[in-house]
Amino acid sequence: PTDRIFERIDGEEHAKALVGRGTIMFSGHYGNLELFAAHIAKYNAVDLLVKPQSNPLVNDLIVNLRRRCGVGVIPTGGGVKQIFKSLRAGRWIAMAADQDARRHGVFVPFFGRLASTPEGPARISLQTGAPLLFGHVRRRPDGRHDVFLDPPREATLPPTEENVKALVAWYTSRLEEIVREQPEHWFWLHRRWKTAPPAGATEE
Repeated sequence: PTDRIFERIDGEEHAKALVGRGTIMFSGHYGNLELFAAHIAKYNAVDLLVKPQSNPLVNDLIVNLRRRCGVGVIPTGGGVKQIFKSLRAGRWIAMAADQDARRHGVFVPFFGRLASTPEGPARISLQTGAPLLFGHVRRRPDGRHDVFLDPPREATLPPTEENVKALVAWYTSRLEEIVREQPEHWFWLHRRWKTAPPAGATEE
């Protein structure tokens, strides 16, 4: 049971207030995301947006473990219709938003450098009206974990490119804050700034 694993839940009231309402739950590759998703599933049905593993046997094993914890799976690269369907059904969509998004991303500041960042959480939120709920989990010295949930951000603006970029910049800045606080929890081994920004791009 996850209540044996988690010691502290900050912002639990934010999750409870969104029960039954399609919500975009997002974080970065920070702390134990699998445990985080399993805990969130206690409040509301949740689907994790993930890239399938290249080894089908390993992928099936991971998917089955997630489902045993009450976490559904939506594969990236073709699950857009399923995302909208899940949101309409009142399910939550959980995703990480700190990988290099190549030329399909939005370039926003991250640790003082422009980084190509996934726009999915922002664009889907503005298109559907689903609130954005940012959260993260941290491991304690005793091996248990603490969960932190921010107040939800309501989607009240039209899905213009400017508004999408502003939301992407906001949640990227929020992730930077928590990484600066305890960088040892950020598990990201890839080249975050691999994609160079367009010529003349600025941090404004």
